[in-house]
Amino acid sequence: MSRTAPDVARAAAQWLALLESGGATERDHTGLQQWRDSHPQHEQAWQKAQMLRQRFADLPSSLALASLDRPPPGRRAVLKRALGVAALVPAVWLLGRQLPLDVWRADLHTATGQRTRVPLADGSQLQLNTASAVDVDLGRRRIGLLEGELALTVPGAAALNVHTRFGQVVVSQAEVCVRQFANGCLVSVLTGSVRVSDARGQAIALGAGQQVRLQLAGLGAPTPFDTFQLGWRDGVLTAKNQPLGDFLRELERYRPGVLRWDPSLETLRVTGSYRLEDTDRILQLLASTLALEVHSRTRYWVTLAPRKKLA
Repeated sequence: MSRTAPDVARAAAQWLALLESGGATERDHTGLQQWRDSHPQHEQAWQKAQMLRQRFADLPSSLALASLDRPPPGRRAVLKRALGVAALVPAVWLLGRQLPLDVWRADLHTATGQRTRVPLADGSQLQLNTASAVDVDLGRRRIGLLEGELALTVPGAAALNVHTRFGQVVVSQAEVCVRQFANGCLVSVLTGSVRVSDARGQAIALGAGQQVRLQLAGLGAPTPFDTFQLGWRDGVLTAKNQPLGDFLRELERYRPGVLRWDPSLETLRVTGSYRLEDTDRILQLLASTLALEVHSRTRYWVTLAPRKKLA
């Protein structure tokens, strides 16, 4: 990534503080818009800061009351600085909670919509999906999945251990995908076999074409899966008669900003393969084949609605 998450969040906080100060000029507003438009990460950080800002809406109000007695210039300067600090609170929350410190410090990470392929020194191949972060320690034969999803191909007999919050996967002469959710992770084996163990030490062997859900409560039962579900490795999102709501929830992972849709669209069916490098194009293709319309407030705030019937 050309930008780090802390730098982007810090910049969003500075813009927010400027706007909250009441001293922003028309040129400042133009500059903010240019900054937001210059990169998807900027718009995403700004939208998060705005949403988090609402959680602290009462704080500036209390500070504003202190200025009603017309304090002297020195005190007004203190209040102005305090207001700037208050405006930074959402960004601090964003930095500390929404973007965990271990993700910032990760050896490798991707932004929303970004995917990357990394050859490792031992000949293994590592891929990261959108909004993912890992630590890599080949000396200890360990990869820590901190956030998101990875694909790992280990051609040799020397095993690599993928550690998650819910257990670990031992990969040797195999290809595997591991996706981490808030309440568990999904392990899918494409070739070879792997050993999956939960936090309590219970383990199973998982073969090609099988997947298993790993949670704090333990391991689920292995089930078969279609490899098209892992098309992100080739930059493709594929659906086979899938409910539109499920498809859009998956597509959201690859789009910075806000994507909303009318609940009546949930049960429409989607079939096709879509290139992930242009999610705006995907939405337009959906609109051309399904009874829906795309309404863009900005590039990063999009709503899907049922197509209006002609009179």
